[in-house]
Amino acid sequence: MLKIHACLRPLPKLTATIAATSFLFSANVIAQQQDEEAAHPGAQIYQAYCAGCHAGGDARAASLRTLQSMSAEALHYTLTEGLMSAQAQALDDAQRNVLIDYLAATRPSDEWLTNNMCSQQQSAISLDHIAMSWAGIDLAFSRNLSPVQAGLAKGDMANLELAWAIGFPNIAGLRSSPVISGDTLFYPAASTGHLLALDTESGCIKWTYDAGAALRAPASISDAQDDGLRYLFITDEQARLHTLNPLTGELIWMQSGEVDDGVATRLTGAVLPYENRLYVPVSASGVARGADPLHECCDGRGAVIALDIKTGERLWTYVTMPPAVYTGEFNSAGARLRGPSGAPIWSSPSLDVKRRLLYVTTGENTSLPATDTSNAIVALDIDSGAVRWQFQAIANDVWNMACSGRNPGPNCPSPEDSIRKDWDFGGAAVLVTLADGTERLLAGQKSGHLWALNPDNGDLVWQQRMGEGGALGGNHWGIAVDGHRVLLPISDPNGANRPDDVIHSGIYAFDIATGNPDWEYRARPDCADGRSDFVPGCAQRYGFSALPLVVDGALIAGNIDGRLFVFDNNTGHVLFEFDTAQSFPTINGIEARGGSIDAHSVAAGAGMIFVGSGYERFNQQPGNVLLAFRPKR
Repeated sequence: MLKIHACLRPLPKLTATIAATSFLFSANVIAQQQDEEAAHPGAQIYQAYCAGCHAGGDARAASLRTLQSMSAEALHYTLTEGLMSAQAQALDDAQRNVLIDYLAATRPSDEWLTNNMCSQQQSAISLDHIAMSWAGIDLAFSRNLSPVQAGLAKGDMANLELAWAIGFPNIAGLRSSPVISGDTLFYPAASTGHLLALDTESGCIKWTYDAGAALRAPASISDAQDDGLRYLFITDEQARLHTLNPLTGELIWMQSGEVDDGVATRLTGAVLPYENRLYVPVSASGVARGADPLHECCDGRGAVIALDIKTGERLWTYVTMPPAVYTGEFNSAGARLRGPSGAPIWSSPSLDVKRRLLYVTTGENTSLPATDTSNAIVALDIDSGAVRWQFQAIANDVWNMACSGRNPGPNCPSPEDSIRKDWDFGGAAVLVTLADGTERLLAGQKSGHLWALNPDNGDLVWQQRMGEGGALGGNHWGIAVDGHRVLLPISDPNGANRPDDVIHSGIYAFDIATGNPDWEYRARPDCADGRSDFVPGCAQRYGFSALPLVVDGALIAGNIDGRLFVFDNNTGHVLFEFDTAQSFPTINGIEARGGSIDAHSVAAGAGMIFVGSGYERFNQQPGNVLLAFRPKR
C-alpha cells in the first residue's frame, strides 16, 4: 500500500502583513458589534435560553454568527414550527419577537443581484448538454465525470487558476451542488434563498428565483418529459420542494415534504428524478429537540416520498418506522418519553435500473426502542416503495443532542440501553459494475466504515474501517468511485490535541472487487504564516468531509480547513492544492471570504470546477464565496 503524508506544494495565501491587518481590523469591528449587541434586550434572552448550546456547548448547534445570518422569517419558522420549536416553547410571543429582532440579519438590498445580471446576449440557456443533472452525476451516484462530460482532463488539473468569485450577503456557509447544463450553472445560494442561473464563463446571472427560505439540498433536473419540458428541483429550509422551468426560473409547482404534521422536517439529500417520478429523501428525527430536558423525546422518522414529476402528486411513501407512541417511561426531568423515532434519511438516494430498486441509507435512532432500520442500507421497489431487503450496519445506536458533551441530558438513553455513537449514514449507497460483470453496492459511514454489499440481497461482501468515527468523524457526505477504486474521505477531529500520526483524517482508496487498500493520503494541519488567525481551530480540524468528485481519473476533494485538493486516482499524488480560506475580490462587489469546504460543495462541468467555500456548522470556518476554477489560459 502506498502511503503519502504531507504535501509540499506551496499554497496561495494571504501575506502575513495582510493577514495581521485583516485580523486586527476584524477584531475592532467585532468588539464594537459586541458592545452594541449586548445592549439589545434580546441579548439577555439569547444568553438565558440559547447560549448554552449555541455558544459552543454543543458542536451541532449553529453558532451565534450563523443565527445572525438568518432572516426574521426563517427564525420565526425555526422557533415556531421548525427544529427549535420545542426549545422555544419556554418563550412567550413577546420574548420570541425580541429574540428574533436581536438575531435577524438586515435584509440586503437586491443590488448584489441586479448589479450582476447578464446582458441579453449572455442570457440564453441550453439544455442540450447536461454535465451534472444532480449531485450523484449518474443514477448509481458514482460521482464520476468523464472528460467529455466535464470538459476537463486529468492533464488540466495541475494547472488551474481562479476564473471568478461571487460573494453572497448575510450568510455563513454554502452546502449545495448545482445543476450544470451547457454554459449555465443552476446554483442554490444557501440562506440567501435564491436559486441563480449563472453564466459559467463570467459568473453573471441569467435569472434568479427567490424561494422565500434558505436553500439546503443540491439542485436536480429531470430528463425531458412527454410534454417536452425538463423540470428543475430545489428544496428549502421549510421542507418545501420547488419545481421550476429551467429556461425561465418560473415556478411550476411546490409541495411540502413533511410526512407527519407538527414534526420538524428537513430535506437535506438530493432529490432524484427518474422516468416520470421524483424520489425525495426525508429527514425527521427529533435529534435537536432531544436536547430539551422537558421535550417528550422523540417523534420524528425518516421517509422517502415518490411524486409525479409534472404535478407533484404523491404516489407512495416509505417510512423507516411507525409513528412514535408514548412508551410509559419518563426521563429524569419528568417528561414522558416516546418512541421509536429517528432513522432519518438525510443522505441522497441512488437507483438500480436493472433491479428497479431505490437504495437509501439511514441515520441513528433518536429514542428507544431501537429499530432495525437505523444505520442501515435499504433497498426499495421504485414502483411501490416496498422493502426488498435491508442491511443494518451497526445496531442499537440511539442518540440525540442530549447525548452531546460530558454530561448527558435527561433524554439521552443509558449506556446499557444504547451504544450512543451517532454513527449515521450521511452519503449515498453507490452501485458499481466491475469489468467482469460483478456488482457491488458501496457506502461509507460516520463510524469510519466502508461497506460493500451484494445488491441482489444486501449480503455483506467486504468491509474496511478507517479511524475512530463519531458524531463529527468518519465519512460524512459520501464517497466516489472510478470503476476500479472507491475513494473514502475521513474527517476524524483531533479535539484532544493528540499526535497527528494517530488521527486518520484523510483520503483512502480501496480496490472495489476485493476491498484491499490501494493508497492513502493522511491529512495534516496547516497553521503556518498567520493562517491560524484566519482559520481558528486549524490544528484540530483538518479532515475531508465534503462529497468528493472524480473527473477523468482525478479526485477533487475539499478539506474542512479550507484547502482544495486534486489527487491522481491511480497513485494518490497531489496534482493541485489551493487555499480557499482567504478573502477574495468578487465580480458582484460583495465582500467575501472562504472557509471550510463541506457537504455537497464540489462540482465540475463546462470546462470548470466550482467550489462553495464556507461552512460554519460544528465549529468550522464560515465563508460566503463561490469559486470558479479553470485551466490556465
